[in-house]
Order: sequence, then C-alpha cells, then structure tokens
Amino acid sequence: MTGGFVIEPLGAHDRSAFSCGAAALDRYLREQASQDVKRLMASCFVVVETETKALAGYYTLAATSVPASDLPPETLKRLPRYPVLPAALVGRLAIDRHFHHKGLGSALLADAALRVLKGDTKAFALIVDAKDENALTFYRHQGFRPFASRPLSLFLPIETAKKGASS
Repeated sequence: MTGGFVIEPLGAHDRSAFSCGAAALDRYLREQASQDVKRLMASCFVVVETETKALAGYYTLAATSVPASDLPPETLKRLPRYPVLPAALVGRLAIDRHFHHKGLGSALLADAALRVLKGDTKAFALIVDAKDENALTFYRHQGFRPFASRPLSLFLPIETAKKGASS
C-alpha cells in the first residue's frame, strides 16, 4: 500500500494509543485480538503509518458460511446449488480517529478481498455486520448489499470485489 501506510498481520504492535471512538472495538484490539489469532478464531491485520509506526486501523477476517436461502435470486443464479455457501467474515473493522477520512477503511476491505482471492481457502463473498447507520452507509458505499432477512448484515461477492480491484 502506498502513501505512507502498510497493512500487515497483527504482531507486537503498540495498541495502547488506538482509539476509533467505539470502546468495544478499541478494547477488542487491546485485549482480545491476539488471543483470537492464537486460538485460530480469526486473523487480524493492521494498517500502520510507516513514518511514526502508529496503528491507524485494523480488521479481522474469519471463515463463515451463509445459507443460500438468505441470498437474493440474482446472486444465487450464478452460484452452485449448495444449501450453505462459504464466505469470509470481516468481523471487525476500525480506523483510529486521527486517521479518519484517508481512505483506510476502503483499503482494508480491498486487502481483505485480496487475501480471500489469493488464499488457499476460498469464499464466494465478504460478509460484514454493520454496528450502526454510519457503518451501514460506509459498507453500502463500498458495494456491499444487505441480506433481506438481516438488514445490518451485508455481503459483497468476491467476483464483484475482484472486478473493482482490476478496474
């Protein structure tokens, strides 16, 4: 990633100053993210400002599945007729307040899609759960579409993300 930032797996980064404005997301990064990585519950990736080494944001990525019946017909017609489909869950995504409005959230979602595309385990879509209306607006702007039965849960087909990355 250019522009003075790098995205890398969570390691021995200083997380003490991270503050995104949502206490639960701050606490998760400080207290639980490393444990989830060790327990193979999720991978955690951080975006670091190269000059200062400041932690600018993070996201988690984990395997999940989606009942085919939750998907709209136009999405289903391009997929195998399985009752449950593999997906990748972006469980948490947060940007430190000092780094808002720099495009880092979009960059982290693109990074997640690329990791799924390049990984040995495949998924048909990225799944997110919006925590509030602001998050919902952000994800919809990124091309995510809501599930009919769960309006705060959204999906982005990996093929759509792939097309966006190549254009």
